[in-house]
Amino acid sequence: MTTVIRAVRLVDGGAATDDAWIAFADGRVRDRGTGDGWRAVAADRVIDGAGGVLTPGFIDIHGHGGGGPSSDEAEASAATLAVHRSDGTTRAVVSLVPASLDALAARVAVVAGLAAADATILGSHLEGPFLDVGHKGAHTPGLLRPPDAAGVARLIDAGRGTVRQVTLPPELPGGLAAVSQFAAAGVAVAVGHTNATEDEAFAAFDAGATILTHAFNAMPGIHHREPGPVVAALRDERVTLEIIADGVHVHPDVVALAFTQAPGRIALITDAMAAAGAADGHYTLGGLAVTVTDGTARLDVGGAIAGSTLTQDAALRLAVHAGVPLATAVGALTHGSASRAGVGGWVRGGVVPRCADAVLLDERLTVRSVWVDGIPV
Repeated sequence: MTTVIRAVRLVDGGAATDDAWIAFADGRVRDRGTGDGWRAVAADRVIDGAGGVLTPGFIDIHGHGGGGPSSDEAEASAATLAVHRSDGTTRAVVSLVPASLDALAARVAVVAGLAAADATILGSHLEGPFLDVGHKGAHTPGLLRPPDAAGVARLIDAGRGTVRQVTLPPELPGGLAAVSQFAAAGVAVAVGHTNATEDEAFAAFDAGATILTHAFNAMPGIHHREPGPVVAALRDERVTLEIIADGVHVHPDVVALAFTQAPGRIALITDAMAAAGAADGHYTLGGLAVTVTDGTARLDVGGAIAGSTLTQDAALRLAVHAGVPLATAVGALTHGSASRAGVGGWVRGGVVPRCADAVLLDERLTVRSVWVDGIPV
């Protein structure tokens, strides 16, 4: 079956094309063009985009849940992704919170099975247990531990090739060795939940780390005499910076600043917890009690921000309203950012020439329609 979407502003590959059209067939993009060229396509269905914005499907490389379930319940990952799909996220990495090594290995294995059955689940991201207790954020301190070669190997093996990303602080005992071990196994390593200095962050990047986990959060801020890991990441062209653009974790002006200082190296993530796409109220994250009020999640004890209730379409709107060009912001949600982060080898998202994952938005950048492999969802 061939589907044509016409009369859209196609935003892909860092550019915007007006009065554009694309044709999907067999889950791939068959053709594209502008004006009335679509009429030459033998289409089974023609959709009038009515001047809307058409982008590749969004890819979330860091999210913990939505619609009620969290990544503590790895089996619920497909249901969680279905919630986010209505907001444009067509493929995602499942982020897992700290747990005992036995429990975490079991969850990684569950995600591996889900990824084998569902190509929209890209694998797992280990946000723990190898985190700095002093920058634990909303994670259980008793579950945190320094990395060791045996523990690292066990988690990699449990994933059967589907552990895509790991967050760890390079300054912990064994930290740099763990960076090298994960990187050698093809896992994208992210510096985060860390007390690293600028020099320690640079050392991690030299050892193979390619990401800064939710930049500005759970790490030292920028100080004029102690630049810290954020400045190291901004200055290192090899590194992608995750940003939670919800207006709570990072001020919109700082979001715009990050795009300016690291062009092409920003990944707009959600870091979403169970309340994304659900109501305010009481939840848990990694066994910790969380209360969500006016869309902001905080721990009941201590008050730390506990993930977000963000969706990627809302992140797009905030970035654009902050002054980020639309095509640039779209790139930070789609295949470009995932590739820079090191997970692009497993990502199939994009409009041209990859698979037919696409999002149609109106002039307010509100999602109208979503396609996965050319099928409306």
